[in-house]
Amino acid sequence: MISTPHRQTAIALIDEAVCAGARRPNACVELEISDRTLRRWRKDGLVRADQRPLVLRPEPANKLSADERAAVLDVCNSMEFASLPPSQIVPKLADQGQYLASES
Repeated sequence: MISTPHRQTAIALIDEAVCAGARRPNACVELEISDRTLRRWRKDGLVRADQRPLVLRPEPANKLSADERAAVLDVCNSMEFASLPPSQIVPKLADQGQYLASES
């Protein structure tokens, strides 16, 4: 993501280059952005801030509940498993016939 102040600087540099005779797509290439990105940033004549951080996203369907998370933490912090990474804890629990959660 490019911050709004950096976007404003990039647009100012591109405008300066265009006023000096450069073609806009070539100026964009120098800043490693596409001409389409520049047009999107300038929509409605204003420099638009990145809206991605502001989007409300739904929680994943496979998110652990508070009880499941507590159970995983209890097992991971137990003496038997405290020094092991998840990639070793999951197979050991599987050998014991237990499944708490995926390691990923």
